[in-house]
Amino acid sequence: MQPSSNQQRPAHTRHPLLTTLCDRKETGQKSFVVLLDPDKVGQDSFKDLLIRSVENRVDFFFVGGSLITNFVLREVIETIREYTNIPTILFPGNSLHIEPTADAILLLSLISGRNPEFLIGQHVIAAPILKQSGLEILPTGYMLIDSGVQTTVSYISNTTPIPYDKPSVAACTAMAGEMLGLKLIYMDAGSGARRPISPEMIGAVRKCVDTPIIVGGGINSVEKAQAALRAGADVIVVGNGIEKDPELLPEIASAVQALNQPALRSAQ
Repeated sequence: MQPSSNQQRPAHTRHPLLTTLCDRKETGQKSFVVLLDPDKVGQDSFKDLLIRSVENRVDFFFVGGSLITNFVLREVIETIREYTNIPTILFPGNSLHIEPTADAILLLSLISGRNPEFLIGQHVIAAPILKQSGLEILPTGYMLIDSGVQTTVSYISNTTPIPYDKPSVAACTAMAGEMLGLKLIYMDAGSGARRPISPEMIGAVRKCVDTPIIVGGGINSVEKAQAALRAGADVIVVGNGIEKDPELLPEIASAVQALNQPALRSAQ
């Protein structure tokens, strides 16, 4: 297995990722993110996943999780750099999960909860480190949605998710986040979710905010990915589904590319 031929391009020459996400949203292009949990990365299978991600034109990697027990973020990102040129964005669980060799970081404010540590507390601790890191900062309103089971993130954050059947609560929460100046809205059912976020809730949020919308958790089939995108998600995030079924990666990638064809044709 050989590294990608374009992996030498320096990260700092990239178009700002927030601009890319906003531009893609405005032109109707959807994005596919593979979520990588550093605790679950096996070296041989990981390299194969990276090569398959390049072949299937995955748009971004998110790296991180609510609880990381192995401090291998730098090694994971080095391997990504060796085999791909796909932008790598940190998905931190707390202020310890900062690695300056990534391209960007989702600076998550847990706006669905009322735990001050995850609204602003961890951010204060991380701010001076982030200021010096060189990472692109992506201010993100993070919303946990009930998925039928308590997830790691709800347990660690000590917060109650937004009820599955309350799209109006999700819409008002997202509106408040946008009014506070957050640039992205991330709706997450959590790792190991029994069910994905409903199209009705995604659609309600889409009608109320102009920011790009990221949706993750419980997306373990092409049909669920398509439903989220058609409801208004700009970015879908898949992690556990691909770990359990590697063939899901090319299947979802193909579906995303098919949805993007009309937008690409109209842009030409």
